[in-house]
Amino acid sequence: MSESTDDLFADSVERLLRDQCTPAVVRAIEAGGDPASLWNALSEAGFCDALVPEEHDGAGLGLAEALPMFVACGRYAMPLPLAQTAMVRGYLARAGVPLPDGPIAIAPAATVASNGAVSCHHVPGALVAHWVLAAVGNEHWLLPVADALRTSTGIHGSLAADLSWPTVPASTLKTSAPFDALAAGALVSAAQSSGTMARIFDLTLAHANRRVQFGKPIGKFQAIQHQISVMAEHVAAARMAVELAASGLGFDPDPLRVAIAKGRIGEAIPTVAAIAHAVHGAIGITAEFDLQLYTRRLHEWRRAYGSEAYWYERVGRARLASDATLTVDFLRSATAARPTTGTAS
Repeated sequence: MSESTDDLFADSVERLLRDQCTPAVVRAIEAGGDPASLWNALSEAGFCDALVPEEHDGAGLGLAEALPMFVACGRYAMPLPLAQTAMVRGYLARAGVPLPDGPIAIAPAATVASNGAVSCHHVPGALVAHWVLAAVGNEHWLLPVADALRTSTGIHGSLAADLSWPTVPASTLKTSAPFDALAAGALVSAAQSSGTMARIFDLTLAHANRRVQFGKPIGKFQAIQHQISVMAEHVAAARMAVELAASGLGFDPDPLRVAIAKGRIGEAIPTVAAIAHAVHGAIGITAEFDLQLYTRRLHEWRRAYGSEAYWYERVGRARLASDATLTVDFLRSATAARPTTGTAS
């Protein structure tokens, strides 16, 4: 893809989500409303097949090229697993597995009991997904959510759930093609968090310039300016982290780069959310105000597919196994910019 084509793709995603994924639509789906209209718009635009190779009638994008869509999902508080669906459909197409219709979630983990029962815990988007991809041993299973017992997390507005099946459903699709589902889910979560933080920054800056106290906007006060500056640093670092995680890749995520990005963004989330609510004051926590749509997602995505503690431990293990003399050399090597590899399968 050329730079101009990249811009066209990003612009088309932005336009559709701005029109179709409004805060009112997000609230309706979180409350149990029918997501079909939004999903059909996304599917008909071809975004679900962004990572499917061209020979399988997809757009044939690489991760770096599809990243704007992942980030935009966070910026518009996307209530459906669009980015996860794109990742899974890209994987299944390369594995030669028939592509199913409907949104697809990615399970952080799955267990199969001795009696054949299958369970997946805290699956993001499970309440609105039709399928869930789960790693089971050396295979990946695509399980039908309609056959599962769905147990909500009980968190307000959350679309995550625990899934369980008494036995493996007959319609389950299985493949042994290699794929790091946890890294894929973490990359999606990190990218969405990056977009969400950018939207939170915009909301906070606008509020600081609009809200007047003592005869002038609160954004003119040095204390507020300092907090917003700290937020801006974290937002910029988050976007840089996900861009490095996706740069120079075709389709398969680099687990080490994903670990660094997920860890750095998880580290930033509590600071960004806390500053946003501090600047907004009491209005920021009300259900009617849009800010909570984004900060709730940040806290949920921080935990999804492993928190910063989990991913930083993986970075530490990689550092101990490396031959680099200095840790800074190890990090420079791990995050060095790579030439784009296009749409390699």
